[in-house]
Amino acid sequence: MPVPSADFKKALKRLSEAEKEALLLRAVRRDAELYETFRFELLADVTLAQVQEETADRIHELFNVAVTGRLLNRSLVKAVRASVQEAARARRITKNKQLEIDLLLYILRQCIDNYSGQFDSVYDGFYNATARLAARVPTLVLKSLHEDLWVEYKSDLDEILRDLHSRKKSHQLKFELPRKFEIPE
Repeated sequence: MPVPSADFKKALKRLSEAEKEALLLRAVRRDAELYETFRFELLADVTLAQVQEETADRIHELFNVAVTGRLLNRSLVKAVRASVQEAARARRITKNKQLEIDLLLYILRQCIDNYSGQFDSVYDGFYNATARLAARVPTLVLKSLHEDLWVEYKSDLDEILRDLHSRKKSHQLKFELPRKFEIPE
């Protein structure tokens, strides 16, 4: 992303309020994420909970669309990828890392609760994508959140990891999937 130059800043200061407003409206029409960011920052009625709910609805919709695909396993892998991108987008909009982690756990719950039958498919793409996400979330929790919050995620992560390890494919993974969420002392 380019850094605004001094000349650019001076030119921006010379603009009238109406010109600034028109410029801003043009920018948010072109960039949906910029619109969502300004909407969250400027409007008092748009809360963190509302952004989380809207993002969870989009994630849920991504998985509903995946079910209609011809190749279910491949469609579910695409849904996981797109859902992770939605969670990252929500974090960029709100600047809240805990929101991203909560949404990633929501994605894992969607995968396990609704589509765990696909883990036993001859195609291992969906299981691998889910396991990679499950391996990434504990690291994010430890890196991004205050240590007082780690305990809140332990039971959920342990249950997800236990469920993924109960599958035959867990022995064929090309990466390390932790057995449980280890909290450092």
